[in-house]
Amino acid sequence: MPVTVILGSQWGDEGKGKIVDRLSREADIVVRYQGGPNAGHTIVFGGEQVILHNVPSGLLHHNVICCLGNGCVIDPKVMLQEIEDLEARGIKAEGRFYISPQAHMIMPYHRALDEAMEKAAGKGKIGTTGKGIGPCYTDKYNRSGIRAVDLLNQDYLRDKLAANIKTKNEQLVKLYNAKPLDPELVISEFMHCRKRIEPYVRDMSLFLDQSVREGKSVIMEGAQGTLLDIDHGTYPFVTSSNPTSGGAITGSGIGPNRITNVLGVLKAYTTRVGNGPFPTEVAEPLQTQFRTWGGEFGATTGRARRCGWLDTVIARYAARVNGINYWMVTKLDVLSNLDEILICDGYEYDGKLIKDFPMEPWLLDEVEPVYTTMPGWKKDISGARSYGELPMACRDYLDAIQDLTKVKIGTVSVGADRDATIMLREF
Repeated sequence: MPVTVILGSQWGDEGKGKIVDRLSREADIVVRYQGGPNAGHTIVFGGEQVILHNVPSGLLHHNVICCLGNGCVIDPKVMLQEIEDLEARGIKAEGRFYISPQAHMIMPYHRALDEAMEKAAGKGKIGTTGKGIGPCYTDKYNRSGIRAVDLLNQDYLRDKLAANIKTKNEQLVKLYNAKPLDPELVISEFMHCRKRIEPYVRDMSLFLDQSVREGKSVIMEGAQGTLLDIDHGTYPFVTSSNPTSGGAITGSGIGPNRITNVLGVLKAYTTRVGNGPFPTEVAEPLQTQFRTWGGEFGATTGRARRCGWLDTVIARYAARVNGINYWMVTKLDVLSNLDEILICDGYEYDGKLIKDFPMEPWLLDEVEPVYTTMPGWKKDISGARSYGELPMACRDYLDAIQDLTKVKIGTVSVGADRDATIMLREF
């Protein structure tokens, strides 16, 4: 049975939650393999909107088991609140939701440090969400992190927390002139959480391996997107983990030979949140129009996203580093109001044409995108459920994406509802 990776092909916010939700209907297990509660997934069904932060969106299907892999960082309070909210909707988590014992816990001192570091950075700030993601991953690699398995030993956990809080308070006060945290308050708060989290802890690598051997189908869900990858993204304006397909392996404990399909979620235009280069970013009034038509505001933070034309230089790069088999195109309906649509197929720099994504971070700030102009379709496509129902100009646009990226399109999303999707291939 298939193990399918679904990941973002741009700077995140491509609509991965909807795609995972749709394909989860036929899956047995959905695993999120990296990231933390800084990445919200918005699902619309039955006229209701559900926003998830830590919990995989597959949990909305009652037959699906959902997991957070070892590559994730988990905010206990956020996760437990999400579970409560879902159960209030009649969606049971117990027995259907598990977290890896190797996943790291986001603590109050991580959030405090995140905010203090961004404030101190001034104009050089990255534009983080302030959720403590980066500092938590820093502790992971500094070998001082709190893992889910630590919850199983109360004395060990208390000693480790006390030592960490002492160190973090020194950093907050001496480096950032910020207020220290109350050690006993933090320890007491987390001790209260630990008993509630403990039942969800399960050996994820073992569970996934056994499930695949039994013929179960698995979806590996990435957060953020390729250009926010700590190794392959627009560094330093990146996240602290690996949203790319390699992260699915290291972030879950599953072997690389188990992966059968890699699906890249590609928004029909481009957006990004926070600071950093963005070659195809548009100016006003089109910037505001894109945000309004596409609802381009963060599900977790509410921050306005920066918007621009589709960049196939980025798409080809994402296809290469991830080994993408098919595009899952989203938000095509947002372009329906435009008389003409631009699509970028290269950059011009110093009189030369660049077709491959450059590694020099300073260069991206200076390139000029090279565009092809295509006619718009000026027609509501939200009711289309087959490729043939789309206007010819719309199909031409999709064909251009396939031609310029050399990757076929698997699905096309024409609206926010979970059923507003055209399935060109079965997965």
